[in-house]
Amino acid sequence: MALDRRGFLGSTARGLFAAAAGVSLSRICSGKEKTESAGKKKIIVGAHPWVYAATQPKNEIYPILDRIFADMSYAGLDGIELMHTALRPADSVETIRALSRKYSLPVIGTSFGGDLWDRAQHETVFQDARTVVDHLAGVGGWTFGVSVGKAPQPKTPAQFDAQAELLRGIIALCQSRGIVLNLHNHTYEVENGLRDLKGTLARIPDVKLGPDLNWLLRGGVDPVSFIKTYGSQIVFLHLRDQKADGKWSEAMGEGNMDYAAIGKALQEVKFSGDAVIELAHEGNFKPTRPLRESLKMSRAYVKQTLGF
Repeated sequence: MALDRRGFLGSTARGLFAAAAGVSLSRICSGKEKTESAGKKKIIVGAHPWVYAATQPKNEIYPILDRIFADMSYAGLDGIELMHTALRPADSVETIRALSRKYSLPVIGTSFGGDLWDRAQHETVFQDARTVVDHLAGVGGWTFGVSVGKAPQPKTPAQFDAQAELLRGIIALCQSRGIVLNLHNHTYEVENGLRDLKGTLARIPDVKLGPDLNWLLRGGVDPVSFIKTYGSQIVFLHLRDQKADGKWSEAMGEGNMDYAAIGKALQEVKFSGDAVIELAHEGNFKPTRPLRESLKMSRAYVKQTLGF
């Protein structure tokens, strides 16, 4: 007999929420805990490996993880945010833990995506999330950035309901492992007056947010205004820069996004989450330097401009 998807996710979420009640977030990562002093938590600045994935067949980074960890360690980053595909393999926990130790580079978390709006895919997406979250917990990660998926047409109320239903189940799954879920946006969630994001917020008003500030800009949203409006829910940031012509810069600091104003807004809302540099290059771009150098420059720019 076919499973009732609504019943499956509902009972799973209830069970996971109950399990989460007994989990202390203080166990998330000892590296994160020790950054707190005098009542102020150090903001951890990591990087996301998309710029590496873009050069690989099927965007697969697992075969080049050693290079990625080495480059990010060289760049002076505090940690790494993985892509969820790197956490699917059965041996990923052992492999990634060894790399984390080798390069003294903690795993902050992972990005994750799926068509949460499509009820027909719920069981498949949830089981994929379960594998990734279990493995993420195994390597000490504490954040889970979720993209809800773009539909071919503007999402209907029923699709927003389905999206929120699965999202609640994944939030509970994360909580049961001591991991905090945040909504990570591309342009589709925020264009047209934040229509997609507001569809989620109308159903889960207190969901945590992990905005990509450059995708906000490209989606027609002022990052400063967004930070001031939703600051109390922002627990994670993706950072990238672009030039006056709208094309991505090779490294942060080589574009013209107003990160001074962004930094001021983050101070005003008392942002205390984690931040990740996610470099990206246009399809026909030819790098002028090794990626590790662009990451190092970007890390220095974040320190200089944002203060963390």
